Amino acid sequence: MEENLFNLGFGVTAQREIEKAVEAALRERKLAGNKTLPVQATLSIPGVLATFEINGAIALGSEE
Repeated sequence: MEENLFNLGFGVTAQREIEKAVEAALRERKLAGNKTLPVQATLSIPGVLATFEINGAIALGSEE
């Protein structure tokens, strides 16, 4: 499998959707400040990978 093709297709799309959602929440004043947001994603590939849970965090800015 060509890792760069996977990253360019799936990784960029996921990052773009996260950025759009966070930007919209900031614009609509649902988010503010330098918060760290918990993130959970579920990845599945039918016939290959049932489910894989990804947990992490996204920092909106440096917390002081």
